[in-house]
Amino acid sequence: MDVAQLKTLIHVAELGSLSKAADRLRIAQPALSRQIGLLEKELGATLFERHGRGMVITAVGREVLDHAVRVMAELEAIRNVSSSGALSFSGQVSIGTTPTVAEIVTVPLVRKIQQAHPQLSVRLSSAFTGHLLDWLQRGELELAVSYDPQPIRSLRIVPVMMERLFLVSARDGGLTMDAPVRFVSLQDRELVLPSQRHGLRGIMEDCARQAGVQLRANIEADSFGAMIDLVRNGVGSTVLPLAPIHGLVESGALCAAPLIDPVPERKLVLAYPADRPVSAAAQFVAKTFTDIAADLVARNIWVGRTLAAP
Repeated sequence: MDVAQLKTLIHVAELGSLSKAADRLRIAQPALSRQIGLLEKELGATLFERHGRGMVITAVGREVLDHAVRVMAELEAIRNVSSSGALSFSGQVSIGTTPTVAEIVTVPLVRKIQQAHPQLSVRLSSAFTGHLLDWLQRGELELAVSYDPQPIRSLRIVPVMMERLFLVSARDGGLTMDAPVRFVSLQDRELVLPSQRHGLRGIMEDCARQAGVQLRANIEADSFGAMIDLVRNGVGSTVLPLAPIHGLVESGALCAAPLIDPVPERKLVLAYPADRPVSAAAQFVAKTFTDIAADLVARNIWVGRTLAAP
């Protein structure tokens, strides 16, 4: 068996389809089918049940899959040992972040990268978590900073922090940071929220169910910039982390207040590919991002709490 076969096993098991795995890996479907067949022949076991709707991993396949994931992790550790002595990185590192995270860390992150490794170029992408994870799995990104996704075997997830969310209104909205607002009161507010496909909307709906209320979001905006413009012009209130709007709140362009009963939070994570090596440069970027986040949390600019990696 070889690494390519183990990589194919991981992706076919996750997607339940050779055609989907071929599309993600950009490898012809017959080649992937042959890799799975050779692996099954070598092991003398059926790893997948084939049917018209795809491929379902067998009990034996699941055991092999667990070992395959660990093998890929060990290979990454070996590569990391050999690359950890680099004094200066060159080439390009590709990073993806969600829009609110991009607003917070893009400038300090790029500055620190340039100071430490001036020959290292950076490609930044900003999108919702679902898009980031898809790009990461396709090899278009080396690292993604996203909000807590569902467990995926082809990805390694490292927790960074729990981010607290705040009620945000226009300058005359009457909100202050020392006067928490009960979540139940949101039923009386016009809200500007992301659409249902956005993780933030799911958190809000969960909190609303806990509070026993229904939210009124007549305006949906999946663009951070559009959401801020709408709120600043008095169209409605929204719910966001404090860090990306800290300057606007400090200047009085917006006002904000903590939400309680319940307190809306979301987990920020680093996501790496589990089926291929992560470059030392990407690991440096991840460590730099984590340091920036911890500093902002300590200064109460990014309100939340840091989390220890498992």
